[in-house]
Amino acid sequence: MTSQTYYRKWRPDNFGNLAGQEHVRTTIQNAIIKDRISHAYLFCGPRGTGKTSTARILAKAVNCLNPDSGNPCNRCDLCTSFNAGTFLDLIEIDAASNNRVEDIRDLIEKINFSPVQGRRKVYILDEAHMLTNSAENAFLKTLEEPPSHVMFILCTTEMDKIAPTIVSRCQRFDFKLLSTNDICSRLSEIIQAEQLTIDHEAISAIARFASGSLRDAENLLDQLSVSYEEEVTLSQVEDLLGISNREKWLELVDYIMVGNTSASLTVLNQAAWEGVDLKLMQHQVMELLRALMLINWNADKSLNLPEHITQHLKGMLEQIPTSRLSKAIKIWQNIDLRHDVSTTLPLEIAVVEIC
Repeated sequence: MTSQTYYRKWRPDNFGNLAGQEHVRTTIQNAIIKDRISHAYLFCGPRGTGKTSTARILAKAVNCLNPDSGNPCNRCDLCTSFNAGTFLDLIEIDAASNNRVEDIRDLIEKINFSPVQGRRKVYILDEAHMLTNSAENAFLKTLEEPPSHVMFILCTTEMDKIAPTIVSRCQRFDFKLLSTNDICSRLSEIIQAEQLTIDHEAISAIARFASGSLRDAENLLDQLSVSYEEEVTLSQVEDLLGISNREKWLELVDYIMVGNTSASLTVLNQAAWEGVDLKLMQHQVMELLRALMLINWNADKSLNLPEHITQHLKGMLEQIPTSRLSKAIKIWQNIDLRHDVSTTLPLEIAVVEIC
């Protein structure tokens, strides 16, 4: 049997297992309970936040023979077929590679055929913003008045690229980035089911690095489970993610903030000699400067830094004027490493200007 990646293996099979997005699942479950299902939905939001998973659960729920409070039962023949990947009335289309007007016309020709197994034929159109203008125009009439047995679910990460005429024909749901707590909770469930041993700080580090994307977090966890057979620690996670130099960047921020040009340049060049990813270093120093700013203005509740680093930054603020911090942030965020990431010169210039 072929092994599956965690994000596929542990894809939620009902709304109760869906991480976060309470506003979405509550509304959709109520619509199912009251039999007020729309013919077209638009799920938009950042990647890895559950759009396609929600679309698949919805597709299963509207075809389930014995739905329970808006949830698919996962026991009837149709749910079993759906979970096995053999349900014939679910059609998933990647709009990135099927975005021509000919592809949409082919879809329109087929939708009039009745469902083979279930009550509804469900089309999930992923990356819907990739449709060409002519394909969108061909799709409009069908999207507005499809046959009664057809449901469309459009998913997109770039809402601004969807034509208003498409949006107006759908029920729109906006998916949000997941909180670190939501991601940690879901990762803990997977860790327990997979019988892995990972300390709590390591789980938190994975969740923070994923930046609201559960799929990214699950992929990182999958990679860690392969890389380390014994207990996974925070230092191992930081090594894998390339953030094991955090203490060094904290030292660099210390020197920059007190205006020690010589020490700042020394830390910077030593890191370059050791082969550190300069773009990653720039990003992590920027995160520490941002943390300083939030702490300074008592807006640090959203920070997810280890406690010892937070305390160190608070102590640092007692020694520096606010004007220096503002100056450092403005200069550091304008460093451009796009064209040549092998030279430290843009970083060195920024250090000298700040100090």
